[in-house]
Amino acid sequence: MAADQQLALFQTASAFPLPPGVKFSYGTAGFRADASILASTVFRVGILASLRSLKTQSVIGLMITASHNQVSDNGVKISDPSGGMMTQEWEPFADALANASDPDDLFKLINQFVINNNIPFGRGQYAEVLLGRDTRPSGKALLEAAKQGVNAVIGAIAVDMGILTTPQLHWMVRCRNKGLKASESDYFAQLSDAFGCLMDLRSQTIETNRTDSKVIVDGANGVGGKKLEELKQGVKGLEIEVRNSGKGEGILNAGVGADFVQKEKLFPGGFGESDSGTRCASLDGDADRLVYFCVLKGNSKKVDLVDGDKILSLFAIFIKEQMSLLEEKKEKIKLGIVQTAYANGASTDFLKQMDLEVVLTPTGVKYLHEKAAEYDIGIYFEANGHGTILFSENFLHWLETRNAEVSHTSAGFEAQKAALRLLAVSKLINQAVGDALSGLLLVEVILLYLGWSIERWNELYQDLPSRQIKVSVADRMAITTTNAETLVVTPPCLQEAINSEVAKHSRGRSFVRPSGTENVVRVYAEASTQQAADCLAQSVAEHVKHFLALATSN
Repeated sequence: MAADQQLALFQTASAFPLPPGVKFSYGTAGFRADASILASTVFRVGILASLRSLKTQSVIGLMITASHNQVSDNGVKISDPSGGMMTQEWEPFADALANASDPDDLFKLINQFVINNNIPFGRGQYAEVLLGRDTRPSGKALLEAAKQGVNAVIGAIAVDMGILTTPQLHWMVRCRNKGLKASESDYFAQLSDAFGCLMDLRSQTIETNRTDSKVIVDGANGVGGKKLEELKQGVKGLEIEVRNSGKGEGILNAGVGADFVQKEKLFPGGFGESDSGTRCASLDGDADRLVYFCVLKGNSKKVDLVDGDKILSLFAIFIKEQMSLLEEKKEKIKLGIVQTAYANGASTDFLKQMDLEVVLTPTGVKYLHEKAAEYDIGIYFEANGHGTILFSENFLHWLETRNAEVSHTSAGFEAQKAALRLLAVSKLINQAVGDALSGLLLVEVILLYLGWSIERWNELYQDLPSRQIKVSVADRMAITTTNAETLVVTPPCLQEAINSEVAKHSRGRSFVRPSGTENVVRVYAEASTQQAADCLAQSVAEHVKHFLALATSN
């Protein structure tokens, strides 16, 4: 490494010392912690982003956010050239970089990594990193730390894209690397144009049981509410009322947001009984999650939750219907539905009854996204409301070719309209990452296509009662799993004990998995009644304690 590069790293790294007694770990959501201890980490991720840009010879994204966490937290993560999450192969380096004890160790680590990975480094090289942040008060100072990290690598430039939702930054990175327009105004224009196209392609003969013409959206007092206020100006044919937009006195994610609604099954602040009968939706703090809900009458604050599993089911119904009109396609179109074991069993059964291919992956968006990319059309969602639809480039090319053909028959005309709808969906949905704003517009237009109220949508199936328990353990890694985390490999005989407990309950299902961040084992159970699900979860938790105690003693 050249002397001027070494000096630049030493000088800037010295201004961002590692906080004592803290160990950072790069997970699916990058690094997250109390904002007061994150400056050194964000600075080093700036360096990481520059190295990633040099290695891939592409634009990279760096987002400062802690999503649905409390406002005092913050975080940082990398967007790869595809707009997706940073490759897992670089996560160990990210961990080592964040935890390097001093500038000298940091320099040695970077130098060795550059050599081992053949990264072009030094004068004459060029790297570009797009930076974004949400509305957290700590974001401005952390953004400056990120800039200094990026600029510590000679030849790298940091481009501040401003305050954004996380999905907006991912979308911008993807577009830049495809040679497409990638400003925020381009993002808004693409979504509103695609929504308008889908609205124009609707059949005018659909009977509707919708009782309202608007959707009320909880913006979690975060960046998503502000951006939705801008986006809705270009959306015609849909009335959107935004609450908790971040302009008032509310606190980010405090008693509001998709995470609160999904976990507590209570309506967020700013909503009340007067909203019963109206479609309601909730974004999370950085607008990459979306759930819907109905406010119930009475003073309980309870809601009927329409979660990510049902959003997935709605998307699958619409996509399959359009595909059914494309049967003249010679080769079979591969449509795949991707879930984790945490998806409610009733949703999986419903999708399989539709004769759809449903596959499970380990928990984590990076696994879901990777699997969905294997299909012509891959749909993935988690119950928490994070998910999207992916279209292969080959399939999109075929759709464009099909659209260019002249149709002379009724079936051919319908096939052409279906191709146009699918192309519009591919532009409306954010294929880089789950996006609450684009997801909201797609949900709304599909409900219009089907003529459904939110109550009709929610009646697709009845969720099975479930229970999740965390079991504190001495060594969570003593448990290993296979088959998308649904089967235990070690300790021996634990899976047999789980099977025995499951067999005692109607529609019973249970699995255990070690946490990725805490020294706990997570237990999930389902059954036909809440009492049975609670009992199953507790019994399995006791087996986890017993078998891990035996493993430790041996």
